[in-house]
Amino acid sequence: MTEQNFSSMRAAMVESQLRTSDVDDQRVIAVMARVPREDFVPAERRAAAYIDRPVPLGQGRALNPPLVIGRLLKEARIETGDKVLLIGAASGYSAALLGELGALVTAVEEEAGPDVRATGATLVRGPLTAGAADGAPYDVLVIDGAVEEVPASLVAQLADGARVVTGIADRGVTRLCSGRVIGGTLGLTRLTDIEMVVLPGFGAPKAFVF
Repeated sequence: MTEQNFSSMRAAMVESQLRTSDVDDQRVIAVMARVPREDFVPAERRAAAYIDRPVPLGQGRALNPPLVIGRLLKEARIETGDKVLLIGAASGYSAALLGELGALVTAVEEEAGPDVRATGATLVRGPLTAGAADGAPYDVLVIDGAVEEVPASLVAQLADGARVVTGIADRGVTRLCSGRVIGGTLGLTRLTDIEMVVLPGFGAPKAFVF
């Protein structure tokens, strides 16, 4: 498949998946229209890089659909210079987008997780629930997938007032949520039900969801 084909697929993703589904942040749309998603999936799956479904990466992991990533980035409201803790780096696609938005990214992926392209980001290998305390405090937490809880170990690495975007997995349903950390406590608001990758290693919900 040629670069022109991929460029056309990227444009179609923007028009049919993002603009029609409440991704209206023009900065997010611009970076997703520019960064080649096909470079962040296995070679044999490049033709499926822009489908509106998770793309398997191996090691039991998958890249979230474009709409999920677009919504996460929109709700994160990234500002230039924000220190971002990205949990679930997967192949590095979200880290690349965050970097294009001007964030300083620390991306965490499991030791046995997929290969990560983390150019411009700090990559930390280890348990997703452990985060990356050496870089704390962070202004934004982006969990690139659904978890059953946002553990206290991650909340403790965030600055007061830090923004949080994540998916919450609840009895087979995954929900996009956003919130803030105030006085060391995370409050999350449910935004919408959406199909997203469920990340391993997280337990039952503890964050307060309105």
